[in-house]
Amino acid sequence: MTEPPLSEAPAGERDEHRWRLLLDAVVTMAGGHSLDELLTRIVEVACDLAGAKYAALGVLGEHREQRLRLFVTTGISEEVAAHIGDPPSGRGVLGLLIDHPEPVRLHDIQAHPQSYGFPPNHPPMHSFLGVPVRTGDRIFGNLYLAEKLGGGEFTAADEEIVIALAGAAGVVIENAQLQEERARLAVFEDRDRIGRDLHDIVIQRLFAIGLRLQGGLKWTDDPRLTERLDEAVDEIDKTIRDIRQTIFELTTTPKSGDLQTRITNLVDRVASQLKFRPSLTFEGPIRLAVGDELANDVVAVLREVLSNAARHAQASEVSVEVAVGEDLVVRVRDNGVGVPVGATESGLANLRRRAAAHGGRCTVSDVEPSGTLIEWSVPLD
Repeated sequence: MTEPPLSEAPAGERDEHRWRLLLDAVVTMAGGHSLDELLTRIVEVACDLAGAKYAALGVLGEHREQRLRLFVTTGISEEVAAHIGDPPSGRGVLGLLIDHPEPVRLHDIQAHPQSYGFPPNHPPMHSFLGVPVRTGDRIFGNLYLAEKLGGGEFTAADEEIVIALAGAAGVVIENAQLQEERARLAVFEDRDRIGRDLHDIVIQRLFAIGLRLQGGLKWTDDPRLTERLDEAVDEIDKTIRDIRQTIFELTTTPKSGDLQTRITNLVDRVASQLKFRPSLTFEGPIRLAVGDELANDVVAVLREVLSNAARHAQASEVSVEVAVGEDLVVRVRDNGVGVPVGATESGLANLRRRAAAHGGRCTVSDVEPSGTLIEWSVPLD
């Protein structure tokens, strides 16, 4: 004899099952995941606990103009998300939780006076439950749930268990942040040591070699040898300048959320969709040369390109290059099937609009023997 579905079980049994699920989820979350994996797991668990069709975790930005710096979702496919466009920025009812971090439970989110409405291609949503996630004494973000399964609205019991999840999640998130901070500090210590070695050992040796070569000029009258020695000394001077620039890059502590870190995190996240991690290279002072507004566009462009590669390219290799010189140049190359003839350019048009807004351009070209190269470049003032 089979047991009835949980939805048909007595209320006490349903509650016991949900609290057991919460306990299992907390134990799993505390098992040493990266912060990105942890945020995804929290959203999935919240959906299961409250019986929601959609759930999201909005991570608060550090500045007023950047209310939500990250928006992790479940229930919405990558294809639908791409058609919706940019993630929410924290207005409307989502902003209500940011301004007043207290649980919010609504029968119909669209009927709320602070509702901002949904963008085109967004799935319909009515019932809503929002709960803040706290880490220590600060608000880390908010859990948003929408569309109670089976119709109706979220209950007080749903709110209670999601609040419990948010409390546990805050502790686990704070622990993950501390672990990542310790890892970053260890990297910075290594960078400082490498920088000192480059300065105290490598540069000094190169400088001494250059002096020897210059000293040898007086021992020859051969103009060709003199020219070669001068060229060698010039190359040593250039190498010393390059090493000093490298030392500066190594010993410059990145700001939280700087472009280089954001791109690295994005590439790490897309690895699960591609089933492999794209190669990633940086050239030039990425952290120092790119302002916040342009950085936001670069991240949005890369998110769109990598999402398209994951969905359509059928590639086994993807490379991402970001270079800063007179221009900022982003190149994404794959070895996939290429852009089909007659394919719609909605996504590419968006990339071109973002480039044009900064006086730049976006080009798409085929790669031999197969694949696509997308190059997005804008001038730096």
